[in-house]
Formats: sequence, C-alpha cells, structure tokens
Amino acid sequence: MDKKKYWVPAIERANLIIEQIAKHPNELRLIDLSNRLEINKSSMFSLLHTLETLGWVTKEKSETYTLGSVLGFIGSTYLNQFNILEVFSREAKEAITRVDEHVQLGKLIGSDVFYIAREEGSSPVRLVTDPGTRYPAYASAIGKIQLSKFNYEELKALYSNEQFQKKTLYTVDSLDALWEQLKIAKEQGFVIEEQEGAEGFYCVAAPIYDHSNRIVYGVSFTMTENSWMKKKEVAKKEIINLANKLSVIGGFVGS
Repeated sequence: MDKKKYWVPAIERANLIIEQIAKHPNELRLIDLSNRLEINKSSMFSLLHTLETLGWVTKEKSETYTLGSVLGFIGSTYLNQFNILEVFSREAKEAITRVDEHVQLGKLIGSDVFYIAREEGSSPVRLVTDPGTRYPAYASAIGKIQLSKFNYEELKALYSNEQFQKKTLYTVDSLDALWEQLKIAKEQGFVIEEQEGAEGFYCVAAPIYDHSNRIVYGVSFTMTENSWMKKKEVAKKEIINLANKLSVIGGFVGS
C-alpha cells in the first residue's frame, strides 16, 4: 500500500515541530521553527497554538518552546505498559555480573536514539549518553541495530534531509557506508561500533523484538578499547542473550 496515500500533512508538520523542540528545548522561538522547517509564520502560529492548547508543547516567557506535560504522560505510559525499565534493570544487572561493563537501553525515534536507561559496571569511565538524551543513530551501535530493520529505500527516506556529522574520525559519513554496516548487522543479529560515537570507546548492540516480530528497542555494552580487546567475545554473547531475554519477556515468540 502507498504509505503516502492517506497522509495528513498537518500531522507530519506537527511531528517535525515536536522533534525540533525535543532536540532543542527552550531554544527555539516561532520564527526559528518557521525558518528551520520552512513553514510560513502564519501556519506555524496555528500549529504551535494548537499544540500548546493540547498540552503537547509549552511556551516559555522567553517565547521559546519546550515539550508539554501531555507528551511526558504519553511517553511514560508507553514505557510502563511493557514495564521495560524494571525488566531491563533486572536482566541487565545479571549480564553485568559476567561482563562488568555499562549496559544501555535505547529506542529509535526518527533518526536519533533516545537513551532510556543504563545499568553500570565497575568501570569509572563516564559515557556521553546519559538516560534522557538523544544521539544520532548512525553514530551508535544501539542506533545502528535498530536502523537495521529498514530496507535501503526506507533508510534513504529517513536520511533524505540530514547530513552525517562526524562525531569522531571513525564515524560513518555516508548513507551507502551505513547501509553496508547494516547489511552485516541484519545477517549477524548484532552490530559492533568501534569509536564512531566517542574516541576510545567500543560498543556491541543487539535488537529487542516485540510480539509482532518488530525491532522496538536496542541494548548495548559500552567499554574502553583496553576492556574491549579482553571482553569482546563475552560481551557479544551476553548482549545477544540479554536482548533475547527482553524480547521473550515482551512477548516475542520467534519469526
């Protein structure tokens, strides 16, 4: 079926506005959003007014916008219906007893990963991605493994208007290079990221499926290069095992 056949442009524009506000809370005014999204000021005013009335966004005294309480409620309700945080915390702590490195849970939102939770090993290193932050999916293992659910045309549409900003010298910098990585991820069922998100750090991630065989979350181990060289095999095994456990608990019964 043609996905655009029953498309509602106003909802698409509202979604774009919410994404911009989520990425830049308390930074963007009406004129900034209008310029960024190429929506005329009159239409932008109507969209923002509606979103504000519904409680989806909040207009601050500075004339900038933040996400509203309704979105917070919807987001927490979505997460709670699967009880994913409690289950992740329990199972991740078990995996850490065998790997002793930081484990993260994230969800793909647009072309970014939203980091939901983290359980920490004994390593004193601080990660650049705290729970509640967003990060480009193409520069993270936890993002790539969720991008692997797309075919090439879907991936191309997702990144049609986005530049691949290099986070490090090793960050993938083109759609085709990313696609080659994702083809390997599809085949193997996991993905390894080597210093693409932050220099000196290595990650391995695996997908979490729901009852309908869709990838809905990702989990990953992150560690320094020295630890990676010692633990990569056990980390790969444990992250796949953790993802499988979380998938089954969430209702996945296999393809």
